Amino acid sequence: MGKRLFFLGIILAASGLISPPFALLAGLVYGLTLTHPFHVESKSLAKFLLQASVVGLGFGMNLHEVVHAGRSGFLYTAVSITAVMLLGLGLGYLIHVSNKSSFLIAAGTAICGGSAIAAVGPIAEASEEEMAVSLGAVFILNSVALFLFPVIGFALHMTQSQFGLWSALAIHDTSSVVGATAKYGPVALAVGTTVKLARALWIVPLSVVTALTLKSKARIQWPWFILVFCIAAFLNTLLPTFNPAFTALSRLGKIGLTVTLFLIGTGLNQETLKKVGVRPLLQGITLWIIVGTATLALNLSNWNHI
Repeated sequence: MGKRLFFLGIILAASGLISPPFALLAGLVYGLTLTHPFHVESKSLAKFLLQASVVGLGFGMNLHEVVHAGRSGFLYTAVSITAVMLLGLGLGYLIHVSNKSSFLIAAGTAICGGSAIAAVGPIAEASEEEMAVSLGAVFILNSVALFLFPVIGFALHMTQSQFGLWSALAIHDTSSVVGATAKYGPVALAVGTTVKLARALWIVPLSVVTALTLKSKARIQWPWFILVFCIAAFLNTLLPTFNPAFTALSRLGKIGLTVTLFLIGTGLNQETLKKVGVRPLLQGITLWIIVGTATLALNLSNWNHI
């Protein structure tokens, strides 16, 4: 029964009949009520699909807009990452979260959620328990953000550029940023995806600093798919005659994202919720609220804009 429902969920997500938020919700219901038959394989597939989907979305974007958004968002990203890392570590110390879990939650909030945690976790020699706790805390908040952010954006009558920038700075994972901004509009999607990927590049310097500080010899993961995303946008801009093919690839990217969100949702189960515990979740929620509120206030007051 569980296997049939799992494959049915994937087919529905790939059909285009359901939206990304609904796909995530369906995955969450599945993960919390049924035993996942392909838990490990699903995580690997979700990671690959997310990267492939982001590249596909690149075929629907203009390189000039990508460069403009990336350049404009660089300063905001640099300042926010530094501030969030310091604030996150301070909160972890005050709430008495273990050092490594606190560091991973701060890194996940500051940069790009699960990708950052997966990159720096082995370098910091975090245990499987610490990785699970950090990933669980960040994932729960990502799920909430995907549903909550568009509601707030529409209620406050934010422009698409404002919403895209806010989502890129305040939502952890790339999948949730793309899902939320895609629901808001095409301009929000372009701005949100580009600034988010620029933010994701900070995985590399954070990994290097962590390795040097801890004298770790663990292999640093390079986010190569971001470069391929830029190449896709470049081809879409340079070769307009191939627009029908690029449009199809972009549509496949959106479908892939919907499937990705379903797979990510199935990964959250009751065991993960128990592992997270109160203190790491409290650290993650407090940090997330501060970041979300601060970046929202700056956006609405036009202190930062694209």
